[in-house]
Amino acid sequence: MEEIYYLDIECIERGSEKYPRRLRQLRGMPKKLYVRGELPRDDRPTIAIVGARACSAYGRRQAFLYAQEMSRAGVQVISGLAAGIDGRAHSGALEGGTPTFAVLGSGVDICYPKQHDSLYRQVWQSGGLISEKKPGTMPLGCYFPARNRIISGLADVVLVIEAREKSGSLITVDFALEQGKSVYALPGPVDSSLSRGCHQLLEQGAGVAGSPQKILEEWGIQRETREDSAKKNSVRLARDLNLVYSGLDLQPKNLHEIVEYTHFSVTKTINCLTELELEGLVERIGHNFFVKKTIL
Repeated sequence: MEEIYYLDIECIERGSEKYPRRLRQLRGMPKKLYVRGELPRDDRPTIAIVGARACSAYGRRQAFLYAQEMSRAGVQVISGLAAGIDGRAHSGALEGGTPTFAVLGSGVDICYPKQHDSLYRQVWQSGGLISEKKPGTMPLGCYFPARNRIISGLADVVLVIEAREKSGSLITVDFALEQGKSVYALPGPVDSSLSRGCHQLLEQGAGVAGSPQKILEEWGIQRETREDSAKKNSVRLARDLNLVYSGLDLQPKNLHEIVEYTHFSVTKTINCLTELELEGLVERIGHNFFVKKTIL
């Protein structure tokens, strides 16, 4: 694994222990993944929510609602950060509290579309940004169909919110079916062209997305209460802080050494160090050097 520290990006090779377990089992996956933030956890249920860029108000509302409810149930939401359904899915997931992840058709240091700059940063801080393209790679139309195999590959379930008959979302579905994933489609108005792709999928045997609860029940997942989710997040944070703290001593250590010790991303390590600083347990010495603070 090589670290691209100046951009806070990790390059994770297929042979690495950090390479997602879901992708390891599939053919045609990238030899390298570039990641800004974190990767989805292998031990948590994950859903990909995809759909039309030029979506309807109905589609925008449903994408937000489904993502929010899935996230509240502890399900990781993956999408592509595109305009329309993707963006609303990420926004809903952020409201739900479980990390959300975006697979990009550009380098992970490139925000596309530009109007999603704030959302890009929120997804980065919540979960992570993922791409097979090297940093600095600008988005090209030919990159997006290929990235869809990563979106479906990282998910257990793929949900299509709105899609025309020849929508790019149906490419994601094709990959999902090849990979043995479950596919759901949201019914819509029979006279809407934005629903024709979904109705086609339903005719072909896709699961009916009648409600978020229906999918969760069929998946065997119970919705977490906000209190349950907060407790889990608190325990996880405490565990992460303890690991970072245990990697420090009374002699200054640089950020690179701490990242190597914890195997966390640079972003996560810095967040933990900042929290420890606020608690008065760690002191920053110079530029990116840290030391345990002597408590009298």
